[in-house]
Amino acid sequence: MALFAEGGDDEHGDVLCGSALPDQRTTTGGAMTETFAHSASDFSRNSGLSQPTIDLMALESMAASALDPAVYAYISGGAGDSVAANMAAWGDLRLRPRMLRDVANVSTVSTVLGDQAAAPLIIAPTAMHRLVLPAGELATARAAARAGVTYVVSMAATTAIEAIVQAAPGGRHWMQAYIRRDRGITRASLERAAAAGCQAVVLTVDSPGTPSYQSQPGRSLNRGLPLPNLAPGESQPDVLSVAADYAADVTFEELTELRSWTNLPLVVKGILRGDDAVRCLDSGADAIAVSNHGGRQVPGCIPSAIALQDVVEAVGGRGDIYVDGGIRTGADVLKALALGATAVMVGRPILWGLAIGDESGAVAVLEQLRADLNRLMAQCGVPDVASVSADLVQRAR
Repeated sequence: MALFAEGGDDEHGDVLCGSALPDQRTTTGGAMTETFAHSASDFSRNSGLSQPTIDLMALESMAASALDPAVYAYISGGAGDSVAANMAAWGDLRLRPRMLRDVANVSTVSTVLGDQAAAPLIIAPTAMHRLVLPAGELATARAAARAGVTYVVSMAATTAIEAIVQAAPGGRHWMQAYIRRDRGITRASLERAAAAGCQAVVLTVDSPGTPSYQSQPGRSLNRGLPLPNLAPGESQPDVLSVAADYAADVTFEELTELRSWTNLPLVVKGILRGDDAVRCLDSGADAIAVSNHGGRQVPGCIPSAIALQDVVEAVGGRGDIYVDGGIRTGADVLKALALGATAVMVGRPILWGLAIGDESGAVAVLEQLRADLNRLMAQCGVPDVASVSADLVQRAR
């Protein structure tokens, strides 16, 4: 299987990681790590129009071989066919290129919650990065800063939010939050995020105290790693036990109260309906993240690519709209922008990059997405993100 492919819209990723936690299979090869770092540097310096692209399927396959099988299964797993449906839905959209437009200078620079980003990309909140590599979330934060994008730190990170922010002082960090049964814990987490220097809070609302996964008998899924943001002070927390404490009685009325607990911008994540999005904004949210939790929660769930249009139409420009779920190519990113998204969130591919290429692996995935987007914008007659509009896409069926 070739790691690099010339051209095409379905590629990302590259090579390789050295160390890993006990119980993890590892790959080897310093020369390949050097190649990965070089690729990331190349992508950051130019548009990527003539660069070799990275085969994401090969990257995921390598990550599957490198990681403990239980860790890989946790990251890649989903509910029924919802993971596959997410990816298929982006494929069901077709681009309609414009011709005879001036694309001599194409820019992917975007504005996300008022801040400039190198591309309309956000690292989605994904849990427990130290299961993937020892540096964990510190590497992810540095990668995001190098790529010029925002990193949403998972509530179930294995590194304290303060250390993550300090690891990349020039980066943009948003903190994920869940509403706990003890609302005081939630309020304290929002206050902690602000004190740590986060620029926004991302409230995930699609997990009402019902974890979708089970630990191996006698062994927690997080393998004894700390969860300093989710369960501070607990020396041996079980991530699924803590997740079972997420509140199941939250309403829009309570969202209004939660809004008063922080001055940070509030993004509500896990919305799949236009009416819900409007009620979130009416209750004080500043932005909406269209998401079905990466296809991990509800079997047969509507793909985020399909839900996005309803949300965009209902919101009517009142706030930023982000989308995640199945984003694998620059074409997917361009399609999301054309449907009305402000930016996309990317989750699993970042973890594959970390597993195989450490910090530089994550950078290369992000830069590949940006370079691929840049190339497709030129080919579709779009000089900048503001010029992307709904007429660029059409459903294939």
